[in-house]
Amino acid sequence: MTETLSPTTAVRAASDLAAGPLRAVTADQLTAATPCGDYDVRALVDHLAWAAVLSQRAATRMPLEHDWSSLTPAPFLDGVPVERWAAAVPAELDTAADAWADPAAWEGETLMGTTPMPAEVVGPLMLAEFVLHGWDLARAVGAPYEVPAELGAATLAAVQPVAQMGRDGGWYGPEVPVPTDAPAFDRALGLTGRDPAWQG
Repeated sequence: MTETLSPTTAVRAASDLAAGPLRAVTADQLTAATPCGDYDVRALVDHLAWAAVLSQRAATRMPLEHDWSSLTPAPFLDGVPVERWAAAVPAELDTAADAWADPAAWEGETLMGTTPMPAEVVGPLMLAEFVLHGWDLARAVGAPYEVPAELGAATLAAVQPVAQMGRDGGWYGPEVPVPTDAPAFDRALGLTGRDPAWQG
């Protein structure tokens, strides 16, 4: 039986895991393709940077001062040379995990960007964002990426309720068929439009 992670432990594990491929990015890989068809490595790094910012703000109930939907790069990357973006993101993921470690972060309603949502829904969505895009980046740059079974299960549990909404809204691509007995993380990949066998 797969161990169940507490919500706070899962967010911490997700942020730690995603930090690995970020630290592996090199300047010559910034234009490489990723499993997210709309993003090259540079754009994906910025997307993860914004995910860290949105996650921090959601956990602490601090409103965004910027229009996150159109502004690039993420505020903490402003003025940072693009080749150093990836190295700057892990610290922000760590700050996000620290924010979600407060039990109060999971209570009541918060904002996902500008959209009001229950905090108990936003937290799992953010951990899924970290784990899934960490995988995207790892595949793109050839970095190792091992998702523990319990974190894979937490990711699947986070995306299952919103997968169809994500596809309808364009957040996720069309579902990729994955065997029902595949590992939980592979099923999460398929639900969010990713092919577990993707190679750059």
